[in-house]
Order: sequence, then structure tokens, then C-alpha cells
Amino acid sequence: MNSKPPTILITNDDGIFAPGLRTLIKVMRTMGNVTVVAPDRPMSGSGHAITVRSPLRLHLIAREEGYAEYSCNGTPVDCVKLGEQVVLKAKPDLLVSGINHGSNAAINIIYSGTMAAVLESAIGGVPSVGFSMLDYSHNADFSACEPFVRLIAGRVIEHSLPDGICLNVNIPALNGSEIKGVRICRQGRARWVEEFDTRTDPHKREYHWLTGYFEKLEENDDTDQWALENHYVSVVPVHFDLTAHYALNTLQNWNLDAEKG
Repeated sequence: MNSKPPTILITNDDGIFAPGLRTLIKVMRTMGNVTVVAPDRPMSGSGHAITVRSPLRLHLIAREEGYAEYSCNGTPVDCVKLGEQVVLKAKPDLLVSGINHGSNAAINIIYSGTMAAVLESAIGGVPSVGFSMLDYSHNADFSACEPFVRLIAGRVIEHSLPDGICLNVNIPALNGSEIKGVRICRQGRARWVEEFDTRTDPHKREYHWLTGYFEKLEENDDTDQWALENHYVSVVPVHFDLTAHYALNTLQNWNLDAEKG
């Protein structure tokens, strides 16, 4: 058995000062050697963006035995790339991202910088987990998340994950005694119905704030949305292959490779 502590890379999309990140660091430092590379400002909704038109910079915040912490002027995906290739100069044993302030269940994963970081690391073959709690408040109490973070991260360290698979974990905004347990789920079908609040500035120029509402498209009890609404932690296995495999036969019947007439 390998007695060497695992190397754990941590990032997020709420920024280096986010309380959710601090909770994640607290838990993971009990489980291995931790390196943090996180954005120097909030980057929520950044998705899988990378920085290509300006230089990236790392700022060392803290370093001690078994722990190092950096802020970065890039996106969460930039943080993963720099963390693995520049700071660690190797792949970590585990990548964890979060704890996000707000849900990354259902369609939210498409927009999430938290989960983009997880997917980026999974592309490179690193077992990776994203943690989110359904409370958008900066002052949210993340203490109820701690045992679930420890449990799930511990299982991933122990068992690893199938190649190309990462985990999207969402935790209800409840105290620990109100959470019923953990459910392995599929991603629920939902969408954001966008609206724009259009206003006029003092110079008579229009500007627009994105608003809207979240719309569920199903009520099945095997989804992450159902689990969260019924006081369970949801765990969804995710992969980065976006191929709609079920549609391949349909498109092949279009006979697109037929000889030109």
C-alpha cells in the first residue's frame, strides 16, 4: 500500500477569497498535500474559457510543509493548466473544485467555471470532483458540506474514477441533520429562460442586465434536481464526450456520403 499522502490540486470559480474555497481547503488538508490555484477574482459563469490574448500571472500567497496557495489572473481552466504544468509540474492524484456558491445541477453545468475546471483535469486523466452548495450568499454556512466532501473525495482517492469520468456533486443548503443522504443521479433536464432588463444610462445610451428564470423540464426521481429538492446530496458522473451517440444512426440514414449528382 502506498503510504505517501495524495497530491491534491484545488481551484474554484468564485475567487481566492470565497468562503466555499476556504471550507474545501480545510477539509482537503486533512487528506493530503494540497496546492491551491484559484482565480484572483470571481469568475462565475466563465464556462470552459481560457486566456489566449494576455499573459497569465501567478501570485504566491502562502507556502508551508504540505501546502501552497496561489492566486491567478486567469479563468478556472487556466488555473488547472497552470497548477498542473507550472506549479506541480505533474498531474495531481486528485483535483477538487469549489465549494461553489450556488447550484451546478442540471443545465447549470454548461455555464459553470467550477465544473469546467473539473472537466479540464479529467481530460488529462486526473480523478476530479466539483462541489457546489445551493446557497448563493457570500456568507453561506458551508459546515454541513464538510462530511460529504470528505466522504466523496475519500472514495475517489480510494477507488479512483473510470477514464474520462468526473463527478458533479451538489449539496442542499441545509444543516447536516436535515440532509437525508447521498443519491447517485443523472443530470436533470432543465433550462434557463433568459430575459433582459434594458435601461438607459445618464448619457441616454441603452444597456442590458441578463435576468430570467430556471425552468425544469421533467419531474423524474432519478435526477439531480429531484434529489436536491428532496434533501439529498446529488452525485452525477459526467464525461466530456458530447457526442449524441443515439443520433448517429439517424444521421447516417441521411446518406450524406452519397455520390454527388
